[in-house]
Amino acid sequence: MLGTKDALATIAVRNLKSAKKFYEVTLGLKLADSREADPPVYQSGSSRVLVYESQYAGTNKASAATWDVGTDMEKVVEALKAKGVAFEHYDLPGMTRKGDVHVTGPIKAAWFKDPDGNILALVGR
Repeated sequence: MLGTKDALATIAVRNLKSAKKFYEVTLGLKLADSREADPPVYQSGSSRVLVYESQYAGTNKASAATWDVGTDMEKVVEALKAKGVAFEHYDLPGMTRKGDVHVTGPIKAAWFKDPDGNILALVGR
């Protein structure tokens, strides 16, 4: 039923103004529609990200959204670090860490948080 439909990452935030700055300026996402919308929907590749205000923002202890950055992992991590993003480090079975990038075989992953504590992930090769 839903296998042919697009999914939308939905991320709760406490303060929409500061979230917009993070998602637009720090992450470089653009509004999916040229009009200013509340809540904003951002285009991210062929996907979309909805950011909305909620009192429950940041309470999820798992990844809220994941970006597939392909072979650009190190470049994306360095670019985000240059914009002040701090990366999370986890002790995960079967993974080693090279700087901020976790590695298992050919798969690479990195995690960081938005201003409300939502965990965001990058994956690649």
